[in-house]
Amino acid sequence: MATTTTTSTAPELVSNKEAAGVAAAPSRASESSDDSHAKVSYKSPGVIRVEALTSVMTTVDRWFVFFSVFLVAYAYGLDGTLRYTYQNYATAEFEDHSLLSSVNVLRAVIAAAAQPTAGKIADVFGRVELVCISVVFYIVGTIVQTVATDIQTFAGGAVIYQVGYTMVILLVEVIIADITSTRARLLFSYIPALPFIINTWVSGDIATAVLAGTTWRWGIGMWCIIYTACALPLIITLSIIGRRARKAGKLDGYRSLYSQLGLQGLVVDLFWRLDIIGIILMIAVFALILVPLTIAGGFEASWSSPQVVAPLVIGVVCIPVFVIWEMKAKHPLVPFALMHDRAVWAPMGIALLLNFAWYMQGDYLYTMLIVAFDFSITAATRVSSLYSFVSVITGFILGFIVFRVRRLKVFIVAGTALFMVAFGLLIHYRGDPNPSGQAGVIGAEVLLGIAGGMFPYPAQASLQVGLKHENLAVMTGLYLATYNIGSALGNAVSGAIWTQVLPGALSYELSLVTSNATLAVTTFGDPFTAVAMFPVGTPERGAIIAAYQGTQKLLCIAGICLCIPLIGFAAALRNPRLSDEQNLSGEGGDEKDRAPAAAAAAAGGVSA
Repeated sequence: MATTTTTSTAPELVSNKEAAGVAAAPSRASESSDDSHAKVSYKSPGVIRVEALTSVMTTVDRWFVFFSVFLVAYAYGLDGTLRYTYQNYATAEFEDHSLLSSVNVLRAVIAAAAQPTAGKIADVFGRVELVCISVVFYIVGTIVQTVATDIQTFAGGAVIYQVGYTMVILLVEVIIADITSTRARLLFSYIPALPFIINTWVSGDIATAVLAGTTWRWGIGMWCIIYTACALPLIITLSIIGRRARKAGKLDGYRSLYSQLGLQGLVVDLFWRLDIIGIILMIAVFALILVPLTIAGGFEASWSSPQVVAPLVIGVVCIPVFVIWEMKAKHPLVPFALMHDRAVWAPMGIALLLNFAWYMQGDYLYTMLIVAFDFSITAATRVSSLYSFVSVITGFILGFIVFRVRRLKVFIVAGTALFMVAFGLLIHYRGDPNPSGQAGVIGAEVLLGIAGGMFPYPAQASLQVGLKHENLAVMTGLYLATYNIGSALGNAVSGAIWTQVLPGALSYELSLVTSNATLAVTTFGDPFTAVAMFPVGTPERGAIIAAYQGTQKLLCIAGICLCIPLIGFAAALRNPRLSDEQNLSGEGGDEKDRAPAAAAAAAGGVSA
């Protein structure tokens, strides 16, 4: 593996109030016509600090950073895989298993709002500070989930945990982008994902052991200790490099926002810089529209009830308000000035549709594997993690290939096409407990994983390589936010289909084999207890499987339809030649790329 380096030049440091890119936090009433230029030209405190760090960073330092990133990623990755399993049992214990999608929608919406916000925090305060903040949210949310006694408290804990989880996911990607060249970006971007190669196989055994020896509560709660311990090496490594940069005089002219503005000025500046109003409006739009879709169904549909109609109406009304606000905001959550180039909106479209489509088959995949395919807990956990396992291996190998060929687009287009083929297989193998059915769903998940290794991370790298360093964290956050909006949409639509279709299907199928009128309601609320009562081969289990098969078929058909525009966005990408620099802003990979690069860079720092 070639050692990746970045240009080791001292960052631009001046001692006045513009040193940190805040231009003395001008008041909204006194903005000049040059503000749009100023927002691009000045560097944020976090960017100045990380450039100072990279200027003194040695090869050994880089490998320590990479190892620390791997360690913290291993912790949150294994926790995430296990928590995906445990929350099925948590919602079933609360007798609200169908509300699993509601919990996932809330998590995705909060993640979408937290990603660009975390990017701005990283730019304003620094990378180390963001790690510390993420640890606090991660621990608090985990504790709340562990002690929850109802679905509402569990969902609240999930939201708090998601903020910390989202922050650290963004941070590790930004740190890697900070210290790698464009041609090596894809390869090293897979470091946080490498733990999935291990976790896919150990997670099933861990989940089985935990659920056999204790409950899901301890399975979630123990990560308060484990995650904190695994985050410490990254905090310590970055802190040591930061001290070295300060001793070398690289930060002599650096002044924090607090020292420049004071406490009151800092609070006011952060209010506008983090776009608090935009965050609230974004959460309102997606939460108020999507969550009702997941709770309106069931055996007693409630589409006309006030608790469903009122949030939907308010959410729809908030859409134009959000758009108008973002167009007028000084530091918008969504920087529309950077969204005109297809080098930006095409990757965003890919991020949106990838998760939208994936959650059509993935939201209730674990439940399907247990109920319809008759896998054990260990096997179901492993199969549900196959996508991550295969996509990481594929993507890591692809990283070496891209390092040599210096192009991304051809792999992205091929990956999206293969994604569509995998959904075709999932429609065919949608729930059958015999060996051929089990092998079919495993093969489909493997193919989905191969496709997933060819375009999500490459699309992110395609976006990043054309960004100025000043815009890197915020735009990476926006990309990941779009990714999570796709998750929210996928969870909402899959939840709506599940709650609207499955109750009726269960009632119909079970009425053909039993006179037990309450069995359908019981199975819908807690399918794991129901399947334990009726093994494969009994008429009741056959009826349950038939109901689940029909519902999963509709979900996968919706997913394959979303693959069509996904391929279109991939085809719209630019195809720059990657270089050994940290970014390509102001330079294209070849002659036909240079004009779009220059024009986009002038508009806000995005190149072809």
